[in-house]
Amino acid sequence: MSGHPAVPGSPAHEPREVARPRVGRLTSYAHGGGCACKIPPGELEDAVRGLTGQDAPDVLVGLDDGDDAAAVLVRPDLAVLSTADFFTPVVDSAYDWGRIAAANALSDVYAMGGTPVVGINLVGWPRELLPMELMSEVLQGGLDVATQAGCPVIGGHSIDAPEPTYGMAVTGTADPQRLLRNDAARPGLPITLTKPLGVGLLNNRHKATGEVFPAAVETMTTLNRDASAAALAAGVEACTDVTGFGLLGHLYKMCRASGVAAMLDASAVPLVDGTAEALRDGFVSGGTRRNLDWVRPHLTAGTGVSEETLLLLADAQTSGGLLVVGEVPGYPVIGETTALPEDAATLVSVR
Repeated sequence: MSGHPAVPGSPAHEPREVARPRVGRLTSYAHGGGCACKIPPGELEDAVRGLTGQDAPDVLVGLDDGDDAAAVLVRPDLAVLSTADFFTPVVDSAYDWGRIAAANALSDVYAMGGTPVVGINLVGWPRELLPMELMSEVLQGGLDVATQAGCPVIGGHSIDAPEPTYGMAVTGTADPQRLLRNDAARPGLPITLTKPLGVGLLNNRHKATGEVFPAAVETMTTLNRDASAAALAAGVEACTDVTGFGLLGHLYKMCRASGVAAMLDASAVPLVDGTAEALRDGFVSGGTRRNLDWVRPHLTAGTGVSEETLLLLADAQTSGGLLVVGEVPGYPVIGETTALPEDAATLVSVR
């Protein structure tokens, strides 16, 4: 694919019925789905611990705190952001999967307070199992969302793979004086969440039953562009997006990087329609359980906070919202940051 347009056609293209061999549901070709198929956070941190070469003077944000994108200073008033994100099918609609994956990749730039400039497709495709026309629908979905973001998608790279995989590498720009970082949280500030939780549970239910949840698709394909702009306008300094490590995992990473603690109000966390029922019926992914296991040593749950509530807060999100330290008008406040307690092992509390 390198050096060639991702797919022909107009950005206004609508998905169409195409003649193809009978194939199974798209999600059945992958062992996991969306950001729930990430390598568990503890294993990932062990794997990258000790990697060197990140101390170049122009690297503003590197590997140190696991932020959303790398940031490199190219001149005093300009930082270049770089990120990549890809995953296996999260829904059976090829076009919607492409849209979700593109919104998810672009989110890393928005979470840093940046503007995406160009995207590059990353594709793994089981060409002997799935028709190439289906891959074109995936790519068209990604192109349409990137076009909505004002981000051209120019080429990419593809391989013949055992599972379908799609995402993007995205380059963006930001004002180096206004970077949103996951290590910049200060105590005594409200915590804002810009999208509801629950898409992990609903995607798991979709994979198991085939039920379609339009509200989940809607939130996953919504760009975090407006939320990022609102956070910058509110003078926010600390932000990350909520993806595969769940709300608890990403909040824990932010608290650890910033040297603060946090108190969450579980009742204030917004949910996607159908989430409570999916939780009740047990559609909890393995990735979600691993998220909670990872955070649990640093977590305190108040009286009346059930295990099911903690699993919901650890739900592995795909293309989730921004988690912002500071109040952002128009979005719900779900807790507040606090000073580190004497028992510094406890960084996140839930009431």
